[in-house]
Amino acid sequence: MLSRKILIATVPADGHFNPLTGIAMHLISLGHDVRWYTQDVYKPRLEKLGIRHYPFVKHPQLNSENFQPFFTERDEMKTQIAKFRFDLEHFFVRRSPEVVEDLLEIHKEFPFELLIADILFLALPIIRQRLNIPVIAAGIIPINETSKDLPPAGMGLVPSKNIFSGIKNSVIRFMSDRMILRKPEKIYREIMKGYGVEAPAGNLFDILYRSVDVVWQSGTPNFEYARNDWNPRIRFMGPLLPHSKKEPSGFTIAHKKGYDKVVLVTQGTAEKDYEKIIVPTLEAFRNTKTLVIVTTGRSGTAALRARYPQDNFIIEDFIPFNDVMPLCDAYITNGGYGGVLLGIENKLPMVVAGVHEGKNEICARVGYFKLGINLKTETPKPEDIRKAVEEITSNPVYKNNVVRLSQEFATYNTNRLVEKSLEEIFGEKAPIVRTMEAAKERVIA
Repeated sequence: MLSRKILIATVPADGHFNPLTGIAMHLISLGHDVRWYTQDVYKPRLEKLGIRHYPFVKHPQLNSENFQPFFTERDEMKTQIAKFRFDLEHFFVRRSPEVVEDLLEIHKEFPFELLIADILFLALPIIRQRLNIPVIAAGIIPINETSKDLPPAGMGLVPSKNIFSGIKNSVIRFMSDRMILRKPEKIYREIMKGYGVEAPAGNLFDILYRSVDVVWQSGTPNFEYARNDWNPRIRFMGPLLPHSKKEPSGFTIAHKKGYDKVVLVTQGTAEKDYEKIIVPTLEAFRNTKTLVIVTTGRSGTAALRARYPQDNFIIEDFIPFNDVMPLCDAYITNGGYGGVLLGIENKLPMVVAGVHEGKNEICARVGYFKLGINLKTETPKPEDIRKAVEEITSNPVYKNNVVRLSQEFATYNTNRLVEKSLEEIFGEKAPIVRTMEAAKERVIA
C-alpha cells in the first residue's frame, strides 16, 4: 500500500482520544503520514508520540473537564436525562459546523486522504461528502445503533426473552427517540442539510453508524448483545487500547503473601469525586486481609493516603494497568470502556458502579454476561462492594466467563485488522513491514 495522508480527529475526552493512539502509532510504523486534530490539552501527549497536532480554531477550547464554565446553565438542570440531552446538543451537535470548518482549512495544508475519528465525532458524514474521501468511525463505546431486537441504547437496559419484550422495546425506543434524542437529532439534520448532506433514517446515533464507510468497533462480538439486524459497516477489531511501549514499570507487591485477595479500584481520570467509589471501597476493606490497590488518576491522592494509612492499602496517582492487573483477583471500576476491556483482557472479574456518561451501558453488559456484578449506581455502599467482591471471587462463574471472553479477545489482531480494512478501502496490498517490532505486531493471533 502506498503511504497515505491520514488525519485522526477526536472529541476532547480521554475515553475518545486514548483508544486511537495505538492505531495511530501502528499506521506510522507502516509509513503513513498520520496527524491529529483535537483540543490543545492533548498537544503534549501527541508531541511525545511524535504526531503533528492541529488545534481547535473555530471550535472553542473546551474539553470534557473544562466545559462547565462554557455552559453554566447546565448546572440548573435537575435530571440526568436533561443533562444528557444538553450535552448531546451543546458538546457534540452544535460543535460540528465549527469542526467542519477547521477540517476544511486543515485539508488545504494537509490534503488527508482518510479521516479516522471516534464514533461521536459528528463531522464525519459531512467531511465524507464535502471532500469525497473515506471516513472511518472508531466505536470507542458499546454499539448505540438501533436494533429491533434490543431496547434503546443509553438507558442501561438489557435484552429480554419475554414474549412481550419486542412490544416493550418498541415503546421505550419511541419515547427515547422523541423525548431525549429528538431535539439534538433535528438540529444535526439541519446542519447536515446546510452542507448538502442527506441524513439516513434513524435517531442521532443511527445517523452516525449509517453515514460512514466503516465502523472499527472496539471489543468482540461476545461483549455485545445479539441482534439479527447487524450493520454491515461494523467490524469488530478487538480491544482498541492506548499505545504502550510495553516496558514494565517495575511495580510489584512485596507484601502480597499476607493477604487473601488483591483488589484494584479506580474511577479513571475524568471522575474527580473519589467519594463515589474509592472511599466506599477503602471503607469496605479497612483493616482486613484484602489488599486494596487504588489508582486515583491524580485526584486526591495525598488526602486519601492521610485519611487511610492502613497497611492493606496502596494508593497511587497511577500504576500501568498492564503491570498491576495480573497481580489482582478483582477489579472495581465505574465502568470506563477502556478500563473494562483491559480488565477482561487480564481475566479479572469486576464490580462495576457507573451510570452517567454512558457508563450504564458498559456496566449493564458486565452484569448481563456475568463478567462481574453491576451495582447499578454511581455511589455504592461499602457493604455492597464487599459482598460483590466476595461473590465474584468465590463463585467460579464470573472468572470462567471473563477468561472465555479474554480468549476471544486474543483471537483478534487489531493491527492486522486495521491493515486489512485499509486494503479494502484503498484496494491495495499492505506495505512491506519496516521493522522486526512491526513484524511481530502483524502476526495474526
